[in-house]
Amino acid sequence: MHSVTNGFFVLLFGMLSTCFIVGLWWRDVIREGTYEGHHTSVVQRGLRYGMLLFIISEVMFFAAFFWAFFHSSLVPTIEIGAIWPPAGIEPFNPWAVPFLNTVILLTSGATITWAHHAILAGKRDQALLGLECTIGLALAFTAFQVFEYLEASFTITDGIYGSTFFMATGFHGFHVIIGTIFIIVGLFRVYYYQLTREHHFGFEAAAWYWHFVDVVWLFLFTVVYWWGSY
Repeated sequence: MHSVTNGFFVLLFGMLSTCFIVGLWWRDVIREGTYEGHHTSVVQRGLRYGMLLFIISEVMFFAAFFWAFFHSSLVPTIEIGAIWPPAGIEPFNPWAVPFLNTVILLTSGATITWAHHAILAGKRDQALLGLECTIGLALAFTAFQVFEYLEASFTITDGIYGSTFFMATGFHGFHVIIGTIFIIVGLFRVYYYQLTREHHFGFEAAAWYWHFVDVVWLFLFTVVYWWGSY
């Protein structure tokens, strides 16, 4: 019990330290681009390449979860009843909360695109409204996801189905939370006139990330919730 407690505090210290360091790094990047003028066209190109490579690495991350899901579902073993979903598992109705969350997330993709075009057009009020709508939809998505988890008839310990389901959807939910924070930072930067038509890659990166989250959810809904339920 004592070692478990110590492990929890080590984990908590590591998470807080990581958040602190990441916060300082993002603060310095914002200062360099907004107040010191170091984000030249060459630097911005490098940032774009870096964000693109990061998203590609995230694609590989989720590809591993989908690989595990297909490996287990296409040829179910006799240990799980030779059927998919495994015997004893009651999957979610894909046309209930999952479909609602799909509509919410796709709508949020439209609102963040609206905000992006508003920034390019110099329409600050519309950009703020678009970002506020996106944040509201993101919070609604997270709330419905939590509700769905609380109502689930299975857990992450219920065999391969529970493991692959909660790992894939749970990490997607974690990415939604990170993306929401990313967009909130963009909202404040627009509010304080830190983003212009020419220099707004901080917001653009958040939009790229959010569209990536949208696409991953479409695959999750189609493969895990819909196809994987029958």
